[in-house]
Amino acid sequence: MFAQQGFERTTVDDIAAAAGIGRRTFFRYFASKNDLVWGDFQAHLAWLEQLLAAAAPSLPMMDALRAAIVEFNRYDPADVPWHRQRMELILNTPTLQADATLRYAAWRRIVTAFAARRTGLPPSDMLPRLIGHAALGAALSAYATWLAGPGFGSVRSAGHGGTPARSGLRHVGRPGRRRIALSADPGGLRAL
Repeated sequence: MFAQQGFERTTVDDIAAAAGIGRRTFFRYFASKNDLVWGDFQAHLAWLEQLLAAAAPSLPMMDALRAAIVEFNRYDPADVPWHRQRMELILNTPTLQADATLRYAAWRRIVTAFAARRTGLPPSDMLPRLIGHAALGAALSAYATWLAGPGFGSVRSAGHGGTPARSGLRHVGRPGRRRIALSADPGGLRAL
């Protein structure tokens, strides 16, 4: 319905009627129609935490992060068309973009906490925060590229968006590299 009518023009009453339930029943499961698009995002975030916690300590931080993000974004091939519509809505609907800010902040906190553990810095330090923001930016950029054209054939391909951030941040977390300066280059962010 969102794809056919548009997110804003589709009401909770429309959704409830199509599902054969009452409005009150809808609100027993979802706080808003925004939540319907996101699904059980809290469970997905818990899974991301588990993936990062399970990463081998010997695996370089950015490689571990990339692997977890790719796995986090893996979908059954049968679900990919639905997921494509869902991501189109999330990335292109102003109401959902505003709602996404809170969800992305929760995602970044998980990545920032992982980076803090790996670097030995507090999560409030600039470096773990930078890694959280850069990883989210890379993931969103990969999704936007995937949605824009046929060059990315699967959701798994979208996970490769972590590569530029990984190459640009490959030196972070090493002893003696606490101070960093950033520059943009064709390979992504560069830690100097």
